[in-house]
This record gives sequence, structure tokens and C-alpha cells, in this order.
Amino acid sequence: MQLQALSKIRRMPRSRPGRLVVAPRTTWVALVAGAVATALIAPDPARAAEPSLVLAKRYAPVVRLVQQKEPCRHGEAYVPTDVNLILGNPDVALRGPWDKTNIVKIAPTADDLGQRLFDYHLDFPGHAVSPGCAYDKWSHEINAGHPPTVYARVVGEAAYPDKLALQYWFFYVFNDFNDKHEGDWEMIQLDFDAPTAAGALTSKPSLVGFSQHDGAESAHWGDSKLQVVGGTHPVVYPALGSHANYYDSALHLGRSAAQGVGCDDTRGPSTELRPVASLIPTSRTGYLRQYPWLAYEGHWGEEHESFYDGAGGPNLKQQWTQPITWAKDHWRDRSFVVPAVTELGGTATGFFCGAVAAGSGVLTAVVGDPTPPMIALAVLLVLVLWLTSRTSWQPSAPLRLEHRRPWGGIVNASRRMYFRHLRLFLGIGLLFIPLGLLITGLQYLIFRVGGLNGLVDSAGSSNAVVGFLAFALGLLVTIFGLAVVNAATAVAMTEIDLGRKATARAAYRKVLPKLGPLLGVVVIASAVIALVSLTTIGVLLGSWLIVRWAFLAQVVVLEDVPALRALGRSSRLVRGNWWRTASLLLFVITIALLVGPLVGTFLLFVSSASFDFINLLSGLLYVIVLPYAAIASTYMYFDLRVEKQHEEESAGAGDVLPAETPASAALAHP
Repeated sequence: MQLQALSKIRRMPRSRPGRLVVAPRTTWVALVAGAVATALIAPDPARAAEPSLVLAKRYAPVVRLVQQKEPCRHGEAYVPTDVNLILGNPDVALRGPWDKTNIVKIAPTADDLGQRLFDYHLDFPGHAVSPGCAYDKWSHEINAGHPPTVYARVVGEAAYPDKLALQYWFFYVFNDFNDKHEGDWEMIQLDFDAPTAAGALTSKPSLVGFSQHDGAESAHWGDSKLQVVGGTHPVVYPALGSHANYYDSALHLGRSAAQGVGCDDTRGPSTELRPVASLIPTSRTGYLRQYPWLAYEGHWGEEHESFYDGAGGPNLKQQWTQPITWAKDHWRDRSFVVPAVTELGGTATGFFCGAVAAGSGVLTAVVGDPTPPMIALAVLLVLVLWLTSRTSWQPSAPLRLEHRRPWGGIVNASRRMYFRHLRLFLGIGLLFIPLGLLITGLQYLIFRVGGLNGLVDSAGSSNAVVGFLAFALGLLVTIFGLAVVNAATAVAMTEIDLGRKATARAAYRKVLPKLGPLLGVVVIASAVIALVSLTTIGVLLGSWLIVRWAFLAQVVVLEDVPALRALGRSSRLVRGNWWRTASLLLFVITIALLVGPLVGTFLLFVSSASFDFINLLSGLLYVIVLPYAAIASTYMYFDLRVEKQHEEESAGAGDVLPAETPASAALAHP
């Protein structure tokens, strides 16, 4: 669709055929003078609108959407859509406000909506709270062969007679974000220090605002963050699914209604669009005559509770009638970008993005059909209660190590050991400070400086290959770090058990000669688990192996076992106790891993601290909590070791196992 010209060429009426009429000279002079006077006193409305049309064309935005290579895959499925593609469409129904099942009309037209229908709902094909791929396919279907469209409007405000706003309104058929709903209206606005469109044509915009959820982000014309094509066309990056408009390709975090709660992703690669700008007349009479649907006071989507309800149209928003006031009251000067390093594997901010998305997914599922989520929650609660009821929390004495303890007793003994020797274990946990810096540095060197920087630039940091490589690298280094902390903790605990003075430095000094075998067994185990987890069934096998190989660090360091043999030794220890081992490790390690991100997420909501500081703080919490997990793991190792030792000694005798190894039994490697 091309821009609609608002001026028409006036033509002199033709005389009757075969008859030539010649007017006297005075008559011609009078006619010309009258025409000039008329033009000066009452200019042609169509010609008067021309500056608005020129202005709308001059600053028409360039839209860069997250690329979707094929329907129903990752990427933006929805484009700025011509409203005429859904009005008069038999796929669309109009429902009244008095109940949820009635249909007023199939294929409602613009004139139908022009009757100022209040609280009615348009209903598109699909179900907003369980969308599947329905809207994705429908959007591709109706937009095929039609150019993307934005609606331009030049409007002033009586309270600010020397200012003018140029708005561009975008319509998307579906909002596929945390607040899933049909119909999504977004916009950008350019403010001019000029009273008229003609005056605006002689100047540049003073301020630009991009709508983002309930708020907007501003930029001065000429700001470095504002990208401009051809000197006048602002570049807009709509976020994946939510269509909130941003100035760059990045991961943006929101923690309020104005910012949007969750993470908006505009990271590339991008598909660039040059939407057709359809000019909306400024006056109410004019725009209702040309676009009668702008009188509609209902919802552009199916009815649901709260933020799942269909969106309201542009004419119901403050910026429609008070654009300058809206800019002054609701625009902020920046959005909040998740640090680049966090994109490749972070702590608090990464957890926040995933947690909000997961929580929103659960809430959406509950709204759509509450039965499955409620059943899953009930099963989880019953499982937790069953596990806690099946154990005893005593004995909890931290010494001796080679002692059989119930599941709850290990948790309690770990707590007592940890707080009795807090300085020691905090010192061991300090390894995670250089470890975090190492992961960050390696990712930066490899993905931003090294040979893969071209892949990041061309594919984008959200690309599956880039993300997998970054995640795999960070995970491998983290697992190795956890293994080293486990090993140092086990060494320190044996020193304490033997009555010797233990320090973090001495523990790491004893682990140092075993770093080679420790790294080797971590790499082998990680590679095997990664390979077997490539399929759905393989994920179950991978989970089984993780538990079987949970004590590799203790076996390598305390029993002086080579890498390959360590895999077998750990497996033999766990054999017959897989569920008991898995439940303990899941309970302790999950809590330890979640403390940092949960505290960071809390700080994101209640403070204005920088993301880098919050990520650093949540990372430092690992220093405190992960040694506790290592203590519990070591207690479980010794528990299983005692059991296996007595099984070997009394094989076939059916003797009852004693609770503790005799005092004369020495530790294999203190």
C-alpha cells in the first residue's frame, strides 16, 4: 500500500460539446482575482495537509525484527500489519460485552467498529493463553503479499501550542510475551519545537520516544544510541514477542509495569522492514471519515482476565490526545540492558530472565487450563513431604566422618561442620571469585576477541550455536571449579577429623598435584553426559550418570584413583543408593545454587543498583553457600564408603552393618 495522497488535482469543468464559450477580459480578471483571494483566505484542506504527508514520509521508521527463518521457529513471527487485513476477514469475530460466548458478527468491518462499540472484543483464530503456533501461522497467512504498514499522525496539544508530535502506530495480531494477548498496539513519537507540520519540515526533531510496555524511552535527535538511516529514518528494534520498541540490539531487563516485568530480547540477526506509512488525518472528523475503526472503544483481541485481555486501540491512550504531556510524564532517558557478559552466561540477571519467563508460563498455563499445573504442584508437594518424612535428622554430630548417617542427619551434620569452621570454608569458597573472572575472561576472549567473534557479530549472541558454545564453556569451567572445591573441602574435613589444623591454603596445596586427573575425569564425564543427553531418552540417562559420578572429586583426591578408574569407583559407591544420593544432592545443591540468583532477583526488584553490581553480589554468595554443598557431598561419600566397606567385609554373611568404622581404620589419604 502506498502513502495515501491527501490532495487532488482540480479540473475546470468542460463546456458542452461543439460550443466554445469566450468570456470578456474583465470576467477573466475577476475570476483570477477571486481565485487568488479564495486561496489566501480559505486554503484547500487537501493542499494544507501536504506538509503532514511529507513529514510522515520523511521520518518513516526502519523496523528491525528478530529474524525468523521459518514459521513456528525462533524469531519474530509478527509484523506491523495493515488493519484492513483483519477487518472484513471471516477468520475474525466480534463479540459483545454481555457474555463470553455470543458472537455479534463474523468478519466485522471498519464501519461496524465505527459505531463506538464499548467493551466489545474482536476474536482472532486461536486461544491467547495456549497459543501454540496458531497465531504465528495466521499472521504469516494474512500478511503474505501485503507490505507491512504503520499509521502516521501529526498532532499538537492545546497546552503546548509551540510543539508538535509525529506519531507512528504499529499493529501486531498477537503479543507473545509474558502477558500473552491478542492484538498489540505499539508506537514511536517524534517531538518538534514547531507549531505546524510546515514548520517541522524546516527543523529537526527535538526528542524521540519509543513505547515500551506502559512507558517509553526517550532520546535526543543526534544521540549516539539513536540509529538513523538516510539522515531522517529512525531505526526501531521491536522486542521478540512483546514488540516493545528499543534503540539497539540487546537483552533488556524490566522490573516494573512501565519497563515491563521480564526480559525483552532484540538481539539479532535481524530482518529489516520499511513499512508503508498510512497518514491519519489530525481532526477527529477527518480520521473517522477515513478510518472509522478509530472510533472503536473495545478490545482488539479475545476476552480474558487481567493482562491477558485484548489490547485497547490508539484512540484510547493518553498520547492520542495529549502527546506532549505523555512525553513529559512517562518518558525515561534509558532502558536497562543486561551486561554483555551475562548474555553469555550470567547469574542474577540471567536467572531473573528465565525465572520470570518460567513463572509467566506457569501462570499462563493455569489461566488456560488449571488442572495440569495444579496436579503437578500437588505431586511435587507430596514428594517433598514424603522425602522429609522418610528420613531422620539425627545423629547430627559432625565427627567422625566415616560414619553412617541418615539423609536428614547429613544435612544437620553439614550445617554444624560449616558453622564451626566458617572461616576455613569461606576461604575455600573464595575460589569462585577468580573462577567467575576466569569464565568471563575466557568467554570475552573467545567470543569477542578470538576466532569466534565473527560468528557472534554475524549470528548474534542469542544464536543457538553461539549460546551453546558459550554455555558449554562456562559450564565446563564451573564444573571443574566445583570439583576442585569439593576436593579441597574433603581434604580439609579429613584434617579436622584427624585432629589436625586445617586451612584453605593447605587444603588447596594438597589438591594441586591432583588437578591433572581431576580435570581429566571432569572432561570425560562432561563429554559422555553431553553426548548421551542429545535425545529425550538420553537426558534421563545423563541424569542417572550425574548421580553415579557425583563423588569423582573425593575419589580422585582421597583415594588417589586415576581418572578412568574414578568413574567406576564412584559408580560402585552409589550402586544401590541412587535415589538416596540423588535426593540429598538435589536438595542441598539446588538450594546452594539458587541462593545467589534469588537474592539477586530480590535486589533487582527492590533496589536501583546496577546489574553488574547485583550479578557480582549474587556471584559472591556462591563463596558462602557452595562449600556447604561440598560438605554434604563429602559426608554422603563417607557414608557410602562405610557401607561398601562392610558389605565387602561381610559379603554373604547377612550381618547387620555397624554405624561406624572402627577407630583403627585409617583414612586412605588424609
